[in-house]
Amino acid sequence: MIVSHNELVSVVNKAFLGMRRSCGEADVIANMVAGLQIVGLNGIGHFNNAAQFLTAEKDSPVDIFITNEGGLVVDLHGCSLACHLPVVIDYALEKMVGKKHLTIELKNCHNRWLAYNELVKLAAKGLACKAQWNNGSSPQNTLYILNQGCVSPELFLSDHLDLAGRTLHDMTIQLSVKNFDIAGYSAGYTKHIKSSALNNAQRDTWYEGISVDDEEWEVLKRTATALLVENSEQSVKGAGELV
Repeated sequence: MIVSHNELVSVVNKAFLGMRRSCGEADVIANMVAGLQIVGLNGIGHFNNAAQFLTAEKDSPVDIFITNEGGLVVDLHGCSLACHLPVVIDYALEKMVGKKHLTIELKNCHNRWLAYNELVKLAAKGLACKAQWNNGSSPQNTLYILNQGCVSPELFLSDHLDLAGRTLHDMTIQLSVKNFDIAGYSAGYTKHIKSSALNNAQRDTWYEGISVDDEEWEVLKRTATALLVENSEQSVKGAGELV
């Protein structure tokens, strides 16, 4: 089925607000989901997957350490990246003033595809970005490269697990004032999603609306509705108890 951008953002916004979490901004997360969905990368599916665990995850700020080389190591304590990445990126940009390169090591995090839209914004700031992570299921290795001036990244996927210095729940993001060597870094990857394909998908969406999977859309709407109803019932019950 086809939905509008406003409709998608509104439903995700309601779903996240219903979780009543302190960390994470509903409107920012809604745009993270929409940004992934409009290029055909199943943003709703990734959010639905995250929503199964968000209410049970630790709801507190991440721990950030600075390495001897000036990079950042961020421990998310097993939480969704969606709730913390915008803050981490803002902090990293402050630390990058006067530098040409910065590495961010995100530890113990989930839902890394939802980083897509936040990383796209970096190109507008004159930065190139390279991100890499492993999954426990196929594709097992994902490489994201967005060079300066580009609208969409080059994505590379592989079933070859690359755990050099990383675990299945980590993600490495490198920021640079120089472009990354796409051909060099992508050697060995078996699947390439070109930025031109993502650009075309995004362009088509603006003309035709956002295509969503019917089942995923129903799951998302149920999440938004169920949590709002649950909160309303709790509010009514709480009000009654006070009387």
